[in-house]
Amino acid sequence: MNHTKKQSRSSFTGKIGFILAAAGSAVGLGNIWRFPYLAAQYGGGIFLLVYLILAVTFGFTLMITEIALGRKTGLSAAGAFSKLDKRFSFLGKLSSLVPMIIFPYYSVIGGWVTKYCADFIIGRSSQAAGENYFNQFITQPVEPVIWLCLFIFATAAIVLFGVEGGIEKVSRLLMPILVILSMVIAVYTVTQPGAWEGVKYYLMPDFSRFSATTVLAALGQLFYSMSLAMGIMITYGSYMKREVDLEHSVGMIELFDTGIAFLAGLMIVPSVFVFSGGDEAALGKGPGLMFDTLPKVFDRMPAGGVIGALFFILVLFAALTSAISLMETVVSIFQDRFHWSRKITCLAVMAGAILVAVPSSLGFGVWSSVTLLGKSILDFFDFISNSVIMPVVAFLTCVFVAFFAGSRSIVEEVELSSKFRRKKMYLIMIRYIAPICIIAILITSILEAFGIIKI
Repeated sequence: MNHTKKQSRSSFTGKIGFILAAAGSAVGLGNIWRFPYLAAQYGGGIFLLVYLILAVTFGFTLMITEIALGRKTGLSAAGAFSKLDKRFSFLGKLSSLVPMIIFPYYSVIGGWVTKYCADFIIGRSSQAAGENYFNQFITQPVEPVIWLCLFIFATAAIVLFGVEGGIEKVSRLLMPILVILSMVIAVYTVTQPGAWEGVKYYLMPDFSRFSATTVLAALGQLFYSMSLAMGIMITYGSYMKREVDLEHSVGMIELFDTGIAFLAGLMIVPSVFVFSGGDEAALGKGPGLMFDTLPKVFDRMPAGGVIGALFFILVLFAALTSAISLMETVVSIFQDRFHWSRKITCLAVMAGAILVAVPSSLGFGVWSSVTLLGKSILDFFDFISNSVIMPVVAFLTCVFVAFFAGSRSIVEEVELSSKFRRKKMYLIMIRYIAPICIIAILITSILEAFGIIKI
């Protein structure tokens, strides 16, 4: 068993620190606004059931592979693949691109969340619920840039303190608060008059609504939600101590990630059902749900200002924990490559992120005429990272592990700390099923992006 992990490398203090940090990475905006509208769009309970099955099979396989690769090599994604097989050094470079592309535009949305959080906390919930409030805000040239800079500064301040002093400490604080807030808002929502119809739709599987598109939508969401193929889990795995039970840790991360997504559905689906008279279309796709629809829902709820403030604090925490993992991954890549100090690397990554984020923000206003493949600047970055590079990285990772580095090396890494209980399933998934699923995601997401099909 070849362990190349450097003893001087930063690490999480133990299992709980690792789980909370990795779960914080996985729990982000994808869980809180993307999951609920997909659940509503694809039949509620049946989508939920399919998602849960895929999470413990497909999601588990990819996540445990990435974390094991990181722990085995003690390196970020940029170096982990070439350490095991120099022919795959290109895969490390390709996967390193993902967080570099995502972090800046994610920070634009993080800035929007920060703005709405501030609005609700200072009692401007009625204004936030106003017609065209969101559109008027994002089309401004200056204010959205100020908010995105604040979001990046907050992220950088935490990453600057390192793995144990920054990321782990903040994750230990924010993740329990995030879970408690999710539960409080979900309980409040489902006890509102008329909410039960929305709850039934969300929880009761209607098998007549099952289709291939349900599976593809759930697969795509799983990919998006669990921080897979971004180099993040490889980086966090490289900070993981050898004695920590890897399989159990992955199970706990999945539980956090899926649990928050489930609670987000309970928060959003019933409440929108109540105030839209059961109209599924009211769960409108994308930013419109969180920034247009939900403020109006909160404005009409009893104690809606308070609930709205709690909700946007929850969303801000989720956005921040994911942004931390994205930035830490980029910082780790540059530190491994150039051996810069953490302070210099953080400042360089922060400055670079702001420079790349500004065009994404201006793309909704003064640069709205600038389009790439018919998409706004932010949507283009999102498409390239999520719909193209991530599935390609995930597919090549499966090929790398199954046919070159050897799935046995991953199994050995897992068995260092515990018995690998799902080993048989893992070996079948990594070699046969996961690659087929990933190719299906890649093809359908590209066809959908160009309007050839609708998923």
